[in-house]
Amino acid sequence: MKRFHVHVSVADLSASIRFYSALFAAEPTLVKEDYAKWMLEDPRVNFAISARGAETGVDHLGFQTDDAGELAELKARAEAADMALLDEGETTCCYARSDKYWVTDPQGIAWEHFHTLGNVPVYGESRKIEDAKSDSACCAPRGKPVGIAVNSTPSCC
Repeated sequence: MKRFHVHVSVADLSASIRFYSALFAAEPTLVKEDYAKWMLEDPRVNFAISARGAETGVDHLGFQTDDAGELAELKARAEAADMALLDEGETTCCYARSDKYWVTDPQGIAWEHFHTLGNVPVYGESRKIEDAKSDSACCAPRGKPVGIAVNSTPSCC
């Protein structure tokens, strides 16, 4: 079964953890100095936030799969739709070791498709917090358009 993934860049991690913990009625499943994640079952979502210097707002969307077969199925769909695909293979990002690839929709929104293989004690393979300040909150490939501008005036639907 797949899990929807949302990653939001935040300015104040502590305030955001308090807000989302109240909103979800659940504490994060993982908290680091620059990152927090909730693995919710209802709705089934992997919701992550980070304070790593990226523009605030939704950073990227995606799908986390429970197994390699589901990831292969998503990859086949992306290839059949003739989407540009960046295959990172097995990589370390967001305190996890994953097999992943990225696609970008026509609006430039990055979609991460991944299967988590395990946890790791560092944010990414070669990036320290100081080195990642100008990157996307997660380990989206450099040069890929990521980030959805936050609309300061709420609109309906």
